[in-house]
Amino acid sequence: MHAVHVSPYGGAWYPDCRTDLERLLDDLFDCSQQRTGTHLLANALGFVVPHAGLEYSGAVAAAAYRHVRRQQPRRAVILGFAHRGGPAGISIPDLDEYQTPLGMAAVDREAMERLARHRPFQLVAEERICDHSVEIQLPLLQWAAPHARVVPLFVGYLDDCQQDVAAETLARLCGPDTVFLVSSDLTHYGRAFGYQPFPVDSAISARLGRLDHQAMEAAASLDARFFLDFIEEKRATLCGRSPIGLWLRTLAFVAGDEVFQETLDYQTSGDITGDYDHTVSYGALGYFPAQSFWLDAAERSLLLESAQETLRLLRTIGEHRPIPPRVATPALSRKAGVFVSLHQGQKLLGCVGNRTSGEDLAENVPEMTLRAALDDPRFPTVLGVEGEIQVEISILSPMKPIRDARAFRIGQHGATLDCGGRQALLLPQVARGRDWTGEQFLKALSMKAGLGSKGYQGVGAQLSVFQAQVFATGKAAD
Repeated sequence: MHAVHVSPYGGAWYPDCRTDLERLLDDLFDCSQQRTGTHLLANALGFVVPHAGLEYSGAVAAAAYRHVRRQQPRRAVILGFAHRGGPAGISIPDLDEYQTPLGMAAVDREAMERLARHRPFQLVAEERICDHSVEIQLPLLQWAAPHARVVPLFVGYLDDCQQDVAAETLARLCGPDTVFLVSSDLTHYGRAFGYQPFPVDSAISARLGRLDHQAMEAAASLDARFFLDFIEEKRATLCGRSPIGLWLRTLAFVAGDEVFQETLDYQTSGDITGDYDHTVSYGALGYFPAQSFWLDAAERSLLLESAQETLRLLRTIGEHRPIPPRVATPALSRKAGVFVSLHQGQKLLGCVGNRTSGEDLAENVPEMTLRAALDDPRFPTVLGVEGEIQVEISILSPMKPIRDARAFRIGQHGATLDCGGRQALLLPQVARGRDWTGEQFLKALSMKAGLGSKGYQGVGAQLSVFQAQVFATGKAAD
């Protein structure tokens, strides 16, 4: 018997009229582009997406679904959960299609049955496991990738062994035609949620932001235990902790390039309504291989030209003006950490940058070029330097917190260290030509932070790793 589930959320969580729903989705995707820019990263493995009513969380969710639209996956695995409780294990609703105001969304029945042959996955009657954590994603998915087949999964209680088995099983579904959508909102603040760690005052928006960004940074570790320990320690009211934890474990089984988490958008319902007495936070997080963050040869050349022209004007006529790239491309509108190093031969003249930035690459690179030339306190300015100066640009991936220093890879990773208000960063190329071990790199990082050679092992010390795309004048563009 062909089982069709008519989603009950139309008319409540989003419009039940197809035309009105299409208009809303179009507006949400447009709003997302205005909020986050036109550039979309390639080759996403999955996303964390919110699941409130579309008028509240839809613009943030659209930051993820715009990437899904670019990829056009053939299959979407949705990791949700039952807000009112559900069976232990991972429940798969026994159906063939979902019906929403946009029409039918087919499920990947073959994949569902294949999963159900492995514990802790199990097919269950649909009426036992209907929840908006999964079904609010359907109109967004239909709008972005109408031909994608859905694998709906509701994550219940799993012990550690079951989580590892489930993650290894899910990892077999990963591939270029599959995207994972992990459903979760962030902080639920207010009396109704039993969570008021700070008062409703002029600082509440900033406090919520700090709390949510700490949770998102914990998820960026891609370490399920690190993330879940943080949630437990903070007593955070992040509702989809189980799906997110399972997703992070799944990533550990995915072969291939190293993966990093990118925050695509963030907002609270209080930002929308002005009511912070009862507010829910929404984040869209994407998971990408390192190569997704790198620029192509033409874009690298544009940034090098920009840096060189900025430096030329400074040295020839003393003009302190960042010169933007002569061509604006979507990739250069992306916000990312950048370091600019200036060299004459093997001699370093200055190196300045930032691990994250609110500025576009097109603005950040020439600005960091000026600062490397003028503001590195370790060196005199370059104004008195004669002869050619080489420019080296390092585009940083997002940061990945690590619990164990053994996760650091010499020659591949750069690292940051934060401890007691002290900070330091070393780029991966700092080890070049030094024949360092990973331990020697981390000791140098600790010394730079003023924490002694073992500072990275101290109480409260937080290490994060990253990769960098490094390119310079006078070198091939590949």
